[in-house]
Amino acid sequence: MNENIEEKNITVNRKAQHDYFIKQKFEAGIVLVGTEVKALRENKASIVDSYAIIQNDEVWLINSNIATYDQGSYNNHEPFRKRKLLLKKNEIRKLKKAIEEKGNTLIPLRMYFKNGKVKVELALATGKRKYDKRESIAKKDLNREMQRKLRQN
Repeated sequence: MNENIEEKNITVNRKAQHDYFIKQKFEAGIVLVGTEVKALRENKASIVDSYAIIQNDEVWLINSNIATYDQGSYNNHEPFRKRKLLLKKNEIRKLKKAIEEKGNTLIPLRMYFKNGKVKVELALATGKRKYDKRESIAKKDLNREMQRKLRQN
């Protein structure tokens, strides 16, 4: 395995861990224009309300926001445009089959630089119901209380 893999997070979708059960994760490349990459280097992106769909055997990231680049001129990009994700054909086939099952969806967990290339970590996920969210919050609170008591002793 390559030892000098350098990763730098651009943006993380913290809401995803709260709203979804993560089943499986995939790493995907993303097709960008020049000003988008420059804006990402300044961490001007948000993937909180975004999701991915499969159309014509291609994966597309919908509703992701990459802010316009300040020094960009007339050829600046559209902030909320649909962006193509790059995955292997067998991964796309596997995702398509999984999405067809009831309740499954594709959501981005984080966007990051890996060896100079922008990558998106996609997750195959199922939505949590209200009682599941309450259960998760209760577990977090319990763990937090236990950590506090351990620190006090």
